[in-house]
Amino acid sequence: MVGMAPLWPVLYEMKQPMSSLDRSLLAAAPAFARLTGEEMDAVLAYARSVRYPKGDAVFEQGGQADSFFVLLDGNLQVVKLTPAGQQVVIRYVVPGELFGIAVQMGRPHYPATAIAVMDSVALVWPSSSWPSILSRCPALADSALRIVGARLDDAHVRVVEMSTEEVERRIAHALLRLIKQAGRKVEDGIQISFPITREDVAQMTGTTLHTVSRTLSGWEARGLVEGGRKKIVVRDAHGLFKLAEGTKE
Repeated sequence: MVGMAPLWPVLYEMKQPMSSLDRSLLAAAPAFARLTGEEMDAVLAYARSVRYPKGDAVFEQGGQADSFFVLLDGNLQVVKLTPAGQQVVIRYVVPGELFGIAVQMGRPHYPATAIAVMDSVALVWPSSSWPSILSRCPALADSALRIVGARLDDAHVRVVEMSTEEVERRIAHALLRLIKQAGRKVEDGIQISFPITREDVAQMTGTTLHTVSRTLSGWEARGLVEGGRKKIVVRDAHGLFKLAEGTKE
């Protein structure tokens, strides 16, 4: 959310005793917001905190889905390799998100790879604990279903964009989604709060690095965005929205 201060303190121990964790860690995570304090304690009893240095994989595509997670601090990039070996950026994970829920979707293996784009901290649960957690906290089943549904809706939107929209509109839509998810106000506009490259944007929008570079350079000249090394600032969100919607100036 734009301008929102971090809600989750950084945890530095690889395995922090759960009794020392405040319930507010989960209360601030949407998937757990409906749980009582006692239910949060029950959930935390199965978890441990883990640090992931920048560049480390939290899990890998095709790996056994033996854990699920809530991100406490940092950011993750979720990528998928196609059969042809092409890498596609699926989405980004921000603090508070429940992720890695392959088993909850009936999948024994992770469908993609999650990589820390900066030093990150997550709570980690063994997938084998899910039935026990649900028996004590049945509201989590509804939360997991809503999360899966929202991500499916987002995937459908992106498929429609890929099929029907010109590249410029796809790039504009991608940047608008990112500042909505992880934007922070800066002096010149709204900055995507994690490192992101033009190659990342190309992989998100199904186009080439050359096309993204040309498009963003044109937008910089018009004052819509400002680029830098692994940095994108949206300077004119309204103008970018008009481009995304195909509205004429």
